Amino acid sequence: MLLSIIQGIFNKKKSDTALNELVWKAKTGDEKVMNDLLIAFTPFMKKTASFVCDRFIDDSDEEFSVAMVGFHEAVLKYKPEENASLQTFAHLIMKRRLIDHIRKEAVRNANILLSIDDDDGENDRNYAFDESSIFTYSEEQQAKERREELVEYSKLLQGFGLSFNELAAVSPKHADSRKTAFQIAQIIAETPEFTMHLMENKRLPMKQLEDIVEVSRKTIERHRKYIIAVTLLLNNDFTYIKEYVKGELI
Repeated sequence: MLLSIIQGIFNKKKSDTALNELVWKAKTGDEKVMNDLLIAFTPFMKKTASFVCDRFIDDSDEEFSVAMVGFHEAVLKYKPEENASLQTFAHLIMKRRLIDHIRKEAVRNANILLSIDDDDGENDRNYAFDESSIFTYSEEQQAKERREELVEYSKLLQGFGLSFNELAAVSPKHADSRKTAFQIAQIIAETPEFTMHLMENKRLPMKQLEDIVEVSRKTIERHRKYIIAVTLLLNNDFTYIKEYVKGELI
């Protein structure tokens, strides 16, 4: 039952409701459900850790344990009415925990180097490693990652004849319309055949969408560019960009 929900075998609304119920049980102390969630999302944790660390991560790596702790924390803190999807929210929590872990490891390794230098009587070395310089480096690295995300996202949009300037112009002005467009984009992003249709044909799967969403074809067409842009965002690891729009995510 749990794995079926996670894999999206049921329709989106039922799947979200069932997953939220499991999260609620885990938050209120049901250890079996929490363990089931941890097992079901193990591939997701490894993928996130590998993305952050920029190398393959498996069960034996300390970074996997850090990611699991982060996911556990995300489940306990997750609020469906306030946060993005559980996966987006958990991705952000795990990434923060992994960055903290990397910083601490860098400080520990730096202290070891300094200790070796002290033993050798070389206290006057010019490259002192301290927590504040490592924090500054991390902030610079995050800024670099943000820029790289924007460049990559821009390239994806160009493949569909879209640009940031154009999106600003076509973005739904009313909150309800924007929420509806986001919901449609999430349905496409979470349905492999819909995503495949979009990527191969550069068009929305209009007929299929009409059968499952409660809005007219005209409405879908009106927000077509915005829906495509959001779908591309959701289907890629643009963590920083997603953080800006998490209030829109369901």
